[in-house]
Amino acid sequence: MKELTSKPEKILAKVARCLCNNLPYPMPNAPCPTPYSLTMVEKNQSRYSILWINKIAEIPQQAWDDLAMPLKTPFLEWEWLNNLETSHSATAKTGWLPNHLTLWRDRTLIAAAPLYLKGHSAGEFVFDHQWANLAERIGVEYYPKLLGMTPFTPVEGYRFLIASGEDEDEITALMVHEIDTFCHKNRISGCHFLYVDPQWRPMLERHGFTAWLHHSYIWENGGFKNFDDYLQVFNANQRRNIKRERKAVEKAGLRLQPVTGDEIPQSLFSLMYHFYADTCDKFGWWGSKYLTKRFFEQLHAHYRHRVLFVAAYSEQDDRRPMGMSFCLFKGDRLYGRYWGSLQEIDCLHFDACYYAPIEWAIANNIQSFDPGAGGRHKKRRGFPAMPNHSLHRFYNSRLAQILLPHIHEVNQLEQEEIAAMNAELPFSQKQGEQS
Repeated sequence: MKELTSKPEKILAKVARCLCNNLPYPMPNAPCPTPYSLTMVEKNQSRYSILWINKIAEIPQQAWDDLAMPLKTPFLEWEWLNNLETSHSATAKTGWLPNHLTLWRDRTLIAAAPLYLKGHSAGEFVFDHQWANLAERIGVEYYPKLLGMTPFTPVEGYRFLIASGEDEDEITALMVHEIDTFCHKNRISGCHFLYVDPQWRPMLERHGFTAWLHHSYIWENGGFKNFDDYLQVFNANQRRNIKRERKAVEKAGLRLQPVTGDEIPQSLFSLMYHFYADTCDKFGWWGSKYLTKRFFEQLHAHYRHRVLFVAAYSEQDDRRPMGMSFCLFKGDRLYGRYWGSLQEIDCLHFDACYYAPIEWAIANNIQSFDPGAGGRHKKRRGFPAMPNHSLHRFYNSRLAQILLPHIHEVNQLEQEEIAAMNAELPFSQKQGEQS
């Protein structure tokens, strides 16, 4: 689990002591919840029907995808979200109760927000456990909370889905008002949007949500012609190291083969589940198994057009991979999700999860590649730390005291951490430096 540095922890501990002892704590001026008056919201509400949906299958796929397809992220599309539900990966039993907000004009879906009622914080990768612990100490029920994100998918891009041509600010005000009403009525402690679309974030901040800064590791295409061209961004020592790592996989007798869409044999989807499950078992809580075998198997029928497998075949068997990574792509963006192998093979993880996908990305005009959560190995392989944000609103005034007074300071520390990590990237400092 990522933990805050000691300074933010001390800040939160100070707040906790005041709250636990019922002492006053100085609060800044809270942002206005919405730029619209309640009268304006109620006036606009009469033009729409609002429905809370517990199964995305209750919404026609075409109606939902008319809103989701124009977005850069693939993770808000109906097929992906429906698969999470029908495969029993994201359900009430697993602590992800679907509670999607939809807005209709007559029988036309105008806007939607994929939302979940959460009874825990697992599978989110934005670690709010310190907030939950403080809530327990002051006698406030933190769970359930209302969450907006694609389950188990720490990838930037979450936002409300709003039809083209609609007044986005007006629709957003209505949806935020409906969320506020729902949470107050049902005594929900807070609403949280994770890994939000950076272009959407300012609008939600205007509507009273507070931003918390985090970071991901993102590769960006600098107009590279091929992988060797990409290697020139590194210093000489790291170029040699990357070449050595790729050579180690070759010496092990393995050939990496990217396959997409209809090229993928159906058998690879169930095999990918076994690789995924084995990797999760090896890494304990960090690699918890959130997805079922059925989830992977169902990808073949309706979502293989978004899937990229990088399969490692041995010289002895060109049908069953020794290892494999699982990525998705849409437009000019590539996303790494999971990987696994039958046995430990030196540097196979680096090649299958980083180098081969980058090579494929360059060849297919991909402009950015998010390789997935965690950063232990990514910095040295060309993935700078990049900022992302979550958005938060507490409906309990005492919980709000944990977040609002000091989030700016916490964000400043995170920004400094991002700068420090990127200062250590093994990139060339000399023009034309050669290995």
